Amino acid sequence: MKGIDRLLELQDLDLSLDRLRSRQETLEEGEDVRATRERLDVAEAALGDLKLELDAVDRELRRLEGDVDSLTRKAEAEERRLYDGSVAHPKELEAIQHEVQSLRARRSRIEDDLLDQMVRKEDLDERIKAAEAEVQEMRDRLTEILGESATELRQIGESLAARTAERVSLVLEFDPELLELYEDLRRQKKGVGAAALVDGVCQGCHQKLSAMELDRLKRTEGVKRCEYCRRIVIFT
Repeated sequence: MKGIDRLLELQDLDLSLDRLRSRQETLEEGEDVRATRERLDVAEAALGDLKLELDAVDRELRRLEGDVDSLTRKAEAEERRLYDGSVAHPKELEAIQHEVQSLRARRSRIEDDLLDQMVRKEDLDERIKAAEAEVQEMRDRLTEILGESATELRQIGESLAARTAERVSLVLEFDPELLELYEDLRRQKKGVGAAALVDGVCQGCHQKLSAMELDRLKRTEGVKRCEYCRRIVIFT
């Protein structure tokens, strides 16, 4: 069959392409990259949660500050009524005094809540700062890992392009039936569809063929197959 004398050359080229693709995949989806991306995702999610919590605290602070301001103005207005002489009736004056005390007590409780929220905000600010530092650290680490492999990935890409072009040219030398059989065997046999036969040993399965089988193969025209693994064998 046309091309059978170059089948081992094609096999070597295909194995080289397989190794390059495998290395490319390892670099692009390597364990370090995957683990760092996972840690980055977790850190970014935690940072997002903290920022949402801080937003809620800020809203509560604004609400409490507004309540304190409102109660302060109400208490001051009532105090002015208490002392400006506009109210003379003792019971009404007593009621105003009671209202002022009530407003001040409510304001005091809200100010306590306000202080708690301010402490909570300070804590969140510190935690966010730490979380942002962790996220940046993960991003820097990911950039570092990808940077270390960037040169090798570029070289692999160049090699893949060159060897793929070489293969496209080489397969033109093959009989279509032989090429189809070889491709089918490669899919079945972990990438090795053809193997050298060295001193009676198939280099695909490493089984030694019997003298009778070797003699038969030598007399066989066309494609020769290993009796054990059924790969195409080439005498070398």
